[in-house]
Amino acid sequence: MVLPRPVRRVVRFMSSLAGGRVHIPEHVGTVSAIAFLASVGIYGMVLGGHADAVAQATTTAAGFAIEDVKVSGNVQTSEIEILQVLGLDGATSLMALNAEAAKSNLEKLPWVEKAEVRKIYPKTVDVRLVERQAYAIWQHGSDLSLIEKSGSVIAPLKDGKFVNLPLLVGRDAEVAAREFDADFAAWPDVKARVRAYVRVGGRRWDLYLNNGVIVKLPDEGIDQALAELSDMERTQQLLEREITSVDFRLADRTTIELTPDAAKRRDAAVAVRLKELKKAERQI
Repeated sequence: MVLPRPVRRVVRFMSSLAGGRVHIPEHVGTVSAIAFLASVGIYGMVLGGHADAVAQATTTAAGFAIEDVKVSGNVQTSEIEILQVLGLDGATSLMALNAEAAKSNLEKLPWVEKAEVRKIYPKTVDVRLVERQAYAIWQHGSDLSLIEKSGSVIAPLKDGKFVNLPLLVGRDAEVAAREFDADFAAWPDVKARVRAYVRVGGRRWDLYLNNGVIVKLPDEGIDQALAELSDMERTQQLLEREITSVDFRLADRTTIELTPDAAKRRDAAVAVRLKELKKAERQI
């Protein structure tokens, strides 16, 4: 009987093996058993989700544990926050650290605009941040938030380190911040007096000055209104007088509202003047 070719090869090999004509190197059985057990172990670790932990422990033991984290570019972001995001616990392996995932997680922090994470073997992580810049404080309802010049909210205001930033109040005020500099930068004498910029109806600004006076600006022609205000202050010291508001909303007139006490004195002075005029008329 003629066996098929593949079967004949197997039969010849088994015959040679049984007859001692095939030499098997020493310890092949031991090595094969160890390889088989290692394969089973690796398969079990992968199946059980422990492969990363085992790899980290192995590389840490081999001298790749992270011992130094260099951080630069952080002003508002604390190093504790950065270490927490990186998930370092003193035994983290540099080889097991996913730099791209760490970068992505760092850029989710409120102040971080861009992040770069580099692994420097054998034991160092280099973190470089570019932070967002606070431009103004935005009050919406009872909440205070720090915003960028673009109007994007950075984070809630939690301390007094940003008290010198402009305060923008009202709906859409954070959006209008984009044109804020263009509207007011040319009038530093007025800007220096402003305590809050209140957005009205999403169309115009009311300026609350540091002495309590309110300046009501028009929808259009802000530059002209501020020029007139600056001129009135320079020539008449308007803002040092007993007034509560200056209204520029009407193009053909400027309305000035007196304080209640000043209004009473004015009314009394007008009444006295009228009496004097009537008396003078009777004498004629």
